[in-house]
Amino acid sequence: MPTATIERPSNVSAALARGRLGIPSVIFFVLSAAAPLTVVAGVVTTGYGVIGVTGIPLAFLVVAAVLGLFSVGYVAMARRVANAGAFYAYVSRGLGRPAGVGAAWVALLAYNALQVGLYGTIGAAAEPVLDRLFGAHPDWWVVALAAWAVVGVLGVLRVDVNGRVLAALLVAEILVILVFDLGQLANPAGGTVSLAALSPDNLAVPGVGAVLVLAILGFVGFESAVVFSEESRDPRRTVPVATYLSVAIIAAVYALSAWSMTVAVGPDRIVAEAGEQSVGLIFNLAGAHLGDTAVTIGQALFLTSVLAAMISFHNTTARYAFALGRERVLPRVFGQTSPRTGAPRAASLAQSALGLVVIVLYAANGWDPVVQLFYWCGTSGGFGVLLLIATTSVAVIAFFARSGAAETLWRRAVAPGLATLALLVVVALAVDNFADLLGVSPESPLRWAVPVAYLTAALLGVLQALLLRRRRPRTYARIGLGAESAAADVAPGPGTDGAAGAGVADGGTAVRR
Repeated sequence: MPTATIERPSNVSAALARGRLGIPSVIFFVLSAAAPLTVVAGVVTTGYGVIGVTGIPLAFLVVAAVLGLFSVGYVAMARRVANAGAFYAYVSRGLGRPAGVGAAWVALLAYNALQVGLYGTIGAAAEPVLDRLFGAHPDWWVVALAAWAVVGVLGVLRVDVNGRVLAALLVAEILVILVFDLGQLANPAGGTVSLAALSPDNLAVPGVGAVLVLAILGFVGFESAVVFSEESRDPRRTVPVATYLSVAIIAAVYALSAWSMTVAVGPDRIVAEAGEQSVGLIFNLAGAHLGDTAVTIGQALFLTSVLAAMISFHNTTARYAFALGRERVLPRVFGQTSPRTGAPRAASLAQSALGLVVIVLYAANGWDPVVQLFYWCGTSGGFGVLLLIATTSVAVIAFFARSGAAETLWRRAVAPGLATLALLVVVALAVDNFADLLGVSPESPLRWAVPVAYLTAALLGVLQALLLRRRRPRTYARIGLGAESAAADVAPGPGTDGAAGAGVADGGTAVRR
């Protein structure tokens, strides 16, 4: 019979710095991850030009409704679970620790892909700005390294410092989007404001699956309010308000911008114009309606939009790694915070090291940074987050069914159930349309490489959890406890792998202070 490894106590940090983020700061982190100007200028125009469906404005509203349903159970669970691991912790408590560790590895893969992918587009975003202002044309990797340094330094500073930086960038970004939208609505094609793009008929067409997947990728980041719950002043209030407001703001900005483009260009010409002009469409419209100064400002804010998304995803990814290190799923060094700033220092530095390796690797091999780094990694990372959202929706239902926590039927079962059905449909559509999403042929190995990579990561996570249960039962018992994992003396018992929790029955696991 195997002997369990004796685990020695350590001085691993019990928690992130508490009470530093209010509702506005959390919203800024969430919206910065969503990268509004990047989505409006890139994702929307790509959707029109590549997929050829004009129902994108309505698709954003449909996806917002699905994510709103998901958020009902998500924030209800957030009131009972404050953990920087978010999806990992929720899946652990709802579907068991092995599933939770599997979700953790999927989350690390997805968020790292989103983070490093952004280094591929920062050069393209900076090119028109540097050319217009300084006549400079540096290689993409030079700009990427400069952005890497900024993000790396901010990653080890106080989280509220990051929040203030994102606030300044994001407010300016959304203002310029609204100005662009007003310019487009004030100059309708043919002299009439058309509502044709908002017709439900535009979603009842072939290709709607790709459009819905594209729309849901635009919302990636909305879920990260929970990641910062431990650092919020009042998590029970901050997380729900930030989550609902973020979904509403993102939906309104995206739907308005996508619709206003069709008004300015004409719903009958938007597909052709977007296919020809691509990302330049929104800036060309701004130049025609608002002048060169507006274009310069917009291009500068497009650059800061990418930078803001980098900062937000860096912080999110570092906190996932911190949560896993704190519970010894990753090496304990990842669970340490800076004594001066309270930031997850080791996890942040590891994230910076990965970014540097990727930049150097792509630059040395001459690989296309926009298509092969930004687009492929961004799309793949977004798909991973979609998988996590769907799994978490199931976990929410299981959590309330197991725990018996007092909650309304709507919050614990009906809304999460409806969200789960809708999300599973979107996942199926995503897998079916993955070649189109990557822009590769159906015979390309990439067609299945990304879904298989996530499946492999999940299975490896499950295997790791089972090994921990066998060899390090105290570590296994801590999975999903969050800050309680370091502050409590966890005594494992022989029960099931149910939802972990401090001070509650948990499959034979008791928690002693």
